[in-house]
Amino acid sequence: MCAGAGGQALGLHEAGFQHAALIEIDAHACETLRLNNSNLKLNWQKIIEGDLKLFAKTAKNYAGLVDLVAGGVPCPPFSKAGLQLGHEDDRDLFPTALEIVRKIKPRAIMLENVPGLLEVKFKDYRDKISAELHSMGYTSEWKLHQASEYGVPQLRPRVILVALKHRDFKSFSWPAPNSTPPVSVGEALYDLMAEGGWKGAKKWKEKANKVAPTLVGGSKKHGGPDLGPTRAKKQWKDLGVNGHRLANDHETPKAGFTGAWKRDGTIQEGCKNLPLLNVRMAARIQGFPDHWRFFGTKTHAYRQVGNAFPPPVAKAIGQQIYKALQASNA
Repeated sequence: MCAGAGGQALGLHEAGFQHAALIEIDAHACETLRLNNSNLKLNWQKIIEGDLKLFAKTAKNYAGLVDLVAGGVPCPPFSKAGLQLGHEDDRDLFPTALEIVRKIKPRAIMLENVPGLLEVKFKDYRDKISAELHSMGYTSEWKLHQASEYGVPQLRPRVILVALKHRDFKSFSWPAPNSTPPVSVGEALYDLMAEGGWKGAKKWKEKANKVAPTLVGGSKKHGGPDLGPTRAKKQWKDLGVNGHRLANDHETPKAGFTGAWKRDGTIQEGCKNLPLLNVRMAARIQGFPDHWRFFGTKTHAYRQVGNAFPPPVAKAIGQQIYKALQASNA
């Protein structure tokens, strides 16, 4: 549900699940799903372009055919970037997701959202969702995950709800974070920054020695893509990246590019002569493999990347769900 550019779908695919259907309302994201499904021969059976509420009316067609219902329902009702109206926000699709679960009766559910959903103000709402799931025969649990704990070079905290039939949940456990630290932004992007012959790429790599702040996909109501609000732009600047806009592919550093560092390694105050990220670089920060393609202009492609669920996180949690279902089958 709300498949976007396929980050969660790809992660669950790699965890062992085969997709019966992906539902997404954005036309560009649907083209991305179709493109990769065809190029990579993923054998995802249906990509449905349309409103999730409309799909819910016919969801019973999948009754008994699906083990896992998963998705990333819209975050504005719970995001600090929005008004945090929760159930009063007409973009809240948790009720629709529960309607689909009720009709399909899967063995497991996995829903992703922003960390704001764990705030005290939404406790009653979370409890209501858990109670509804319990009445349908599911045991559920909410947990906050940092993408950086699963090898993604970005913080990106996300709340995950996992629910399984009561007997299946006994075999479920959350994945353990990676024992090794995630690669830094510099390590993740060094080859892309250096491929145009930029002599300062190695020095930049040493500067960009931390994980990235959370990428923000932005709204269709706003202008071109950038790397987030003022605080995020400052964090990107500290990593040696100009976060005020996204680069076109031809704008990546070339041999004659001059950076903005002083001899002591600090960045010149107010200087914007820093490398920009392009869509491919942003996709790496989000945990997408290089072979994953994004359909549309730079703005459309970046919105898909910035709004995605990192595939490595979906894979790690998906593997645990898969193991729990297999254990119950044994």
